[in-house]
Amino acid sequence: MTFSAPLSDQLRKHVSRDDVLALLKGAVARQSITGNEVNFVDYLQGQMAGLRLDPVRADFLPGRPNIWGERKGAGNGNRLLFIGHTDTVHVRGWEEHWAGTERQDPFGGAVIDGEIWGRGTGDLKAGICSALAALQLIDNAGLKLKGDVAFAFVGDEESGEPGTGVSAGIKDFTGRVLAGEIEKSDFAIYVEPTRLAVFPAQMGFFIAEVKITGKSAYFGVPEQGVDALKASHSVLSAIWAHSAAIAARAEHDLVGRAFALVTEINGGGYIAVPGECRLSLIRKLLPQENLDDAVAELEAAIHGAGVEDGITIEIAYPAGRDHEFGGSPAEVAADLQPITNLTEALEHAMPGRGQIEGAPYWSEAPFLIHQIGCPAVYCAPGDITNCHTLEERVDIEEYVAGIVAFATFIASYCGVVEE
Repeated sequence: MTFSAPLSDQLRKHVSRDDVLALLKGAVARQSITGNEVNFVDYLQGQMAGLRLDPVRADFLPGRPNIWGERKGAGNGNRLLFIGHTDTVHVRGWEEHWAGTERQDPFGGAVIDGEIWGRGTGDLKAGICSALAALQLIDNAGLKLKGDVAFAFVGDEESGEPGTGVSAGIKDFTGRVLAGEIEKSDFAIYVEPTRLAVFPAQMGFFIAEVKITGKSAYFGVPEQGVDALKASHSVLSAIWAHSAAIAARAEHDLVGRAFALVTEINGGGYIAVPGECRLSLIRKLLPQENLDDAVAELEAAIHGAGVEDGITIEIAYPAGRDHEFGGSPAEVAADLQPITNLTEALEHAMPGRGQIEGAPYWSEAPFLIHQIGCPAVYCAPGDITNCHTLEERVDIEEYVAGIVAFATFIASYCGVVEE
């Protein structure tokens, strides 16, 4: 099936705004900062059981579960997966910032000027709730599907909490798909916030931590030392030159240009020749770039910086995701028929939305695209620019439009049994 405007209009008539808002407020109320995913998974289990999804949960790490489930269709239809992460970033500073206002509780789900506020509203509980509410909307309209609709909600996507944020949840899920325990889907929507745009391409990344070691010496006899801070100047100049070179050589229509951004530097601190300096950087990759090649290029630039004898340089990569060094870039063809149908459903549900754009972040779609061979895009209500901040919120009209668009897409992609 292709997109149908009359079907979208019919589905909108069956939306219960009170119910869908209560669903999202209930999700936000479940504090699920990375490491405490179980609190939200408990809530999702009840919601998924109510939708006859036969939810299954299993720990990807002790006390930290994933949850997944499916609704089997009548047959002869496509299988669609909605997937997202259950964890959120921290709330440090939230209550102090909003003290004495209705926004003070980061899990209160305050509704102000047509927006719902709180940690996780955009990243990405509005996306999860939109997907679940879309299936409820299909039921409200009395539609029966030919294909299967599957849901998977995984933990450990966010970074920032000690010992977490290495995509342990989706690694476990992907392993179960590859082992045949969970059926592979034909197409997936990862419900990261996009303001109802569709992202078929995303950047890749790696983080490098560079340790530059020389020899400390008393400031009065600097000739007895080897200045690590001076060496770091050469290394920084080499990194910035490398960044300019990779930015100049290519540009991706959706993702833009690559770069290497130095994010932190520290060293010295005594009245002496600095014996050690450390710096950190993040490298953005375009979809056509290879992560191993990008690491090799950076290392060549750093080791070719021309530092003096007696300096040693060590480089570590602490943020492995689907790759040991970081997160791979990914892209699927923007003209795939499911993507066309999805963009049309979004534009009809909320005029001006449904644009094709590139993800200015890294998330977990590469596990689906590269490891299990399932085409995937990012799409959901919510604005990534206010996520991870003290102003995280979601526009309620955008949230409702997302539900209608997802329901319309489910019907078009999975197919509807004709009465």
